[in-house]
Amino acid sequence: MSRPHPVQVIAVSGGKGGVGKSNVAVNLGIALAEKGRRVVLLDADLGLANIDVLLGITANRNLQDVLSGACDLRDVLVNGPGGIKIVPASSGTQHMTQLSTMEHAGLINAFSELGDQIDVLIVDTAAGISESVVSFLRASQELLLVVCDEPTSITDAYALIKLMNRDYGVNRFRILANQVRNEQEGRHLFEKLTRVTERFLDVALQYVGMVPFDEAVKKAVQRQRAVLEVYPRAKASLAIKSLADKVDAWPLPSSPRGHLEFFVERLVEV
Repeated sequence: MSRPHPVQVIAVSGGKGGVGKSNVAVNLGIALAEKGRRVVLLDADLGLANIDVLLGITANRNLQDVLSGACDLRDVLVNGPGGIKIVPASSGTQHMTQLSTMEHAGLINAFSELGDQIDVLIVDTAAGISESVVSFLRASQELLLVVCDEPTSITDAYALIKLMNRDYGVNRFRILANQVRNEQEGRHLFEKLTRVTERFLDVALQYVGMVPFDEAVKKAVQRQRAVLEVYPRAKASLAIKSLADKVDAWPLPSSPRGHLEFFVERLVEV
């Protein structure tokens, strides 16, 4: 039996909604694909899926169909911009927000079958700190938290870090400042967050950069396209490409963390 192919599993989260998390997840995926990585983006907002809307993609099937046994995960994959593959979630289906342990296992098992065909799995989690969000965060190797310069964003990010640290022993978080004016503001935002975490928690936060506020992002959203695709030279696009350079250099997981079965095991641990 061949050794499992290492897959980098990156969860993009942030606690609060409206911080631009899905935009970061999509464009980071495209930037990594441009670097030759085979990228799958999982829309893990199991109640209010939005990546298909964000990109103007029509999905005929979604995760609900995989769970019901109607089809395989491969049948659900949709081609996204820049060569990325997208796994659409089911929007507005209450059942998807309350998966049983067995269903979670089935879902992640489906991903394990894709293991040899992908290099990076980006998990775009829902806002908040629901059980579903926590499950996906625990199962991922890298946690990329998107924060913006609003008190609610900082307090929500802190709440998420505290929960993951105290209840699940996670002590490393990567922080991306989004929608800031410049690098200085990004670092200042990161310092605000570290001041609170250093006082109360034993965690290591790593600043991975900032994405500036950019009208091009808004225009791209209105056109239901990814900013990297339609405005590749925009300030936000260049910042995402710079982020992708850093992400690409993150160490690959070594077995057993290096394959998607690990994602299964972590997700279904009771």
